[in-house]
Amino acid sequence: MRILVTGGAGFVGTNLVNKLIKDGHQVTIIDNFSTGKRKNINSTAYCWEQDIATVDIDTLYEYIKNVDIVFHLAAIARIQPSFERPADYIETNFTGTYNLVRACCHHNVPIIYAGSSSHHSGKFSNPYTFSKDMGEEIIQLYQKHFGLRSSTARFYNVYGPYQLTEGGYTTLIGRWLSNIERQMPCEIYGDGTKRRDFTHVDDIVDGLNRIMKQQAYGYEFEFGRGENYSIKEVADMFGVIAQYGPDKPGEAQETLADYSLASDILAWEPKINLEDYIKEEV
Repeated sequence: MRILVTGGAGFVGTNLVNKLIKDGHQVTIIDNFSTGKRKNINSTAYCWEQDIATVDIDTLYEYIKNVDIVFHLAAIARIQPSFERPADYIETNFTGTYNLVRACCHHNVPIIYAGSSSHHSGKFSNPYTFSKDMGEEIIQLYQKHFGLRSSTARFYNVYGPYQLTEGGYTTLIGRWLSNIERQMPCEIYGDGTKRRDFTHVDDIVDGLNRIMKQQAYGYEFEFGRGENYSIKEVADMFGVIAQYGPDKPGEAQETLADYSLASDILAWEPKINLEDYIKEEV
């Protein structure tokens, strides 16, 4: 198949692209390299350096008409930076998604959208969640009224190969692995009782592939482990005595995936456990 992956030089995108190419697909990547890395690009893939929010629409339409499916992973991620740059988040995560949705609908190309588990903390809990929910809603609108073939896949605290380990867009697992390697302290924001459902990127990629192969469109899938841990419990897994800092606004107290729909429709089950991963890495 001819497949377009937005954000294909990022964390999840890189893992997905590598799997698609391994399976024999022809892959094109769109990435503006704001957080994606050029060194991640699979040499077999074609890369179009472009920002999906400001792309020339006619050119985008030409790209979309030559592919069989789009995986839309490109987004500005993380909650805390979104309070400082809400306009950037809305432009990329909503306007960029709207551009792709229109092009896919015009050419009857299915699109699989990377949602966020933060959806369950409430649309207005922070600008990041708001922007991602707007992306989901434009997809729902085009599904209902314009025949768009699409499904949303919500990810839960993804970790694994190619994860960011430094900078403002890191997740806890990548940042702590880096801090331990550099003998720097690991910090907990708040009292450490927040609970998170962590999912290995290989399980995420497996789920995305199953949507494509089964043409399972019209759904909102949850891809998470279905088990969560407090941040203090994660610190124990790492064997670190964490430093505590002030709590951060806009974050949910708990995330926990109900992946029963993915299990029923896709026969998807998460396979990799966080504690085993940490033992292997540390």
